[in-house]
Amino acid sequence: MLAKFFQLSAHNTTVKKEVLAGLTTFSTMAYILAVNPSILSRTGMDFNALITATALAAAIGTLVMALYAKLPIGVAPGMGLNAFFAYTIVASMGYSWQFALTAVFLEGIIFIFLSLFRIREAIINSIPENLKHAISVGIGLLIALIGMANAGIIETGMHHVGDGRLDGVILKMGDITSMGPMIALTGLIVSAVLMYRKVNAALLIGILAATLIGIPMGITHLPAGHLISLPPSLAPIAFKLEFNRIFTLDMVVILFTLLMVNLFDTVGTLIGLCNKAGLLDANGCLPRAKQALMADAVGTTAAGLLGTSVVTAYVESASGIAAGGKTGLTSLTVAIMFLLALFFAPVFAMIPQAATAPALIIVGMLMMGAVTKIDFNDVTEAIPAFLAIVMMPYTYSIAEGIVFGMLSYVLLKVLTGQYKTISPVMYVLAGLFIVTFLVK
Repeated sequence: MLAKFFQLSAHNTTVKKEVLAGLTTFSTMAYILAVNPSILSRTGMDFNALITATALAAAIGTLVMALYAKLPIGVAPGMGLNAFFAYTIVASMGYSWQFALTAVFLEGIIFIFLSLFRIREAIINSIPENLKHAISVGIGLLIALIGMANAGIIETGMHHVGDGRLDGVILKMGDITSMGPMIALTGLIVSAVLMYRKVNAALLIGILAATLIGIPMGITHLPAGHLISLPPSLAPIAFKLEFNRIFTLDMVVILFTLLMVNLFDTVGTLIGLCNKAGLLDANGCLPRAKQALMADAVGTTAAGLLGTSVVTAYVESASGIAAGGKTGLTSLTVAIMFLLALFFAPVFAMIPQAATAPALIIVGMLMMGAVTKIDFNDVTEAIPAFLAIVMMPYTYSIAEGIVFGMLSYVLLKVLTGQYKTISPVMYVLAGLFIVTFLVK
């Protein structure tokens, strides 16, 4: 039944391979179960309730991706978007977390509307071919950067020297003789050797090996107390929307920022991951784009009601794709694991970031392969592609990389007399990007 529903034979894959890919993706996404509550609880929200809300929002969004879009991509509350929720809307602008949840809910409703009328799909299909390849490469560099930073292989070298001045280099080598980097590098070698021997579960085995090695080294902390427990109650944060101040300029600014950041995070992630999985069609378009975009729209709407921040397609899904995931069965496995995590949270939470780092580093390397498909002979194609690639790791944002790539593409084509090659959608997007910069 699974093979028929997900058309496994047509994608040259198997149930075993898809399930292992899903486990690999989940293992690289599981950190959000601890990190998201840690960030959002600073607004006064209940930490334990946030664990349940995070897992349920991720499961709902990923189930839509699995059963409706049938793509191997996990969905969960997004990093960066949760920081905007906690530090900008609540801490900086002074609004309550209930007001912030209302913004999340409204954004989800707007996204459902934009997805139903294929507006977001039109945006994806309007992106030039070279930029699509560049997005894949840029995401690869960002993933590798995240993996190395998580493991402590690299770290910031900036420090304050007085009068608000900073000194040092932006990034530097971490202490690679310490336990975190050593475990990550060991996991990297294990995964690489297994990949060479064409072991399908290479990345997952590497994560598990690094986790086990981390136990005697003090990096992996075994759960204290019960391994299985009932999920914490959602009562303190669920359905706590606040509609009395939604018709304000601040709400317009908040919604516009959420929409733009989430739109292009999701679009960039979908393009990059589907390009890596070989799922783009002959015209470079994303199949079932409407269904895929509906996943984060429905997930975000549910997130606002459940009590957590905006959800988005997860770039860490590249680890599962690299492990052989090609269909919705991969994401179905991810969704099931998030539901199981409600009862086994202590077990999943013990996987340290240093153990998932090897998978992220290897995935980054694999996604770099798309760089060979970019036309570097035409400067009006090469510079936008280059900017999209480098600005993603430099700004720590997929969305910012897309903005730089697309704005420079439109400007260079117009200034060199090639304005007829630009689609109307690209002109509209360029205008919206400029407005976004002015709003910031």
